[in-house]
Amino acid sequence: MTDDTALRVLVADDQDLFRAAFTMILDAQPDMTVVGEAADGAAAVRAAAELRPDVVVMDVRMPVMNGIEATERICATLPARVLVLTMFDSDEHVYDALRAGAGGFLLKDIRRDELADAVRVVAAGDALLAPAVTRRLVEDLVRRPGHGVVPRLAARLAGLTEREAATLRQVARGRSNAEIAEAMVVTEHTVKTHVSHVLGKLGLRDRVQAVVFAYESGLVVPGDPAD
Repeated sequence: MTDDTALRVLVADDQDLFRAAFTMILDAQPDMTVVGEAADGAAAVRAAAELRPDVVVMDVRMPVMNGIEATERICATLPARVLVLTMFDSDEHVYDALRAGAGGFLLKDIRRDELADAVRVVAAGDALLAPAVTRRLVEDLVRRPGHGVVPRLAARLAGLTEREAATLRQVARGRSNAEIAEAMVVTEHTVKTHVSHVLGKLGLRDRVQAVVFAYESGLVVPGDPAD
């Protein structure tokens, strides 16, 4: 892949060591180039607007503006995808980052190859990052006060066909296209078509937002057995 087609990445983290490490790892990839760094959320928003990265690797806890607000501003105004970084147990607001438009999230103790792969996945927008971890996180956070079923979202489910709704349930369980195809006895191409229709009908950006929608609409209830 040439420089012209390489993924443009912006790294935002207030910790110098993390920021330098992520930058070094990603800039060493043949299909990526780190176009900038930011030490706080406000700087990340400004850099994203100026540099137009394909993916922003975004820490949650940063000064001036946290990663959640920065994610919301970037996703609302730019085509850039956001990959959120979290310590998992200590960050209680990652769910809000997903609602803000983040394409996925990583734990900060990931391996270097996992980081690079995650950036590629989020850039492609065609898969949910770390499905088992994402499902666990979302299920934990939707149990919190204020994260109940939203009636107006539940009403929008009426626009889905039975197969589309079934596909959305499978996506919310964190299953891959191959796993969904096997469970529903269809081809992966059919699954991709269903997922595309679901996103289009519900006005969702990606599979992460589809997971959030599935829980907030009541289509999937935390703790229920998998379909």
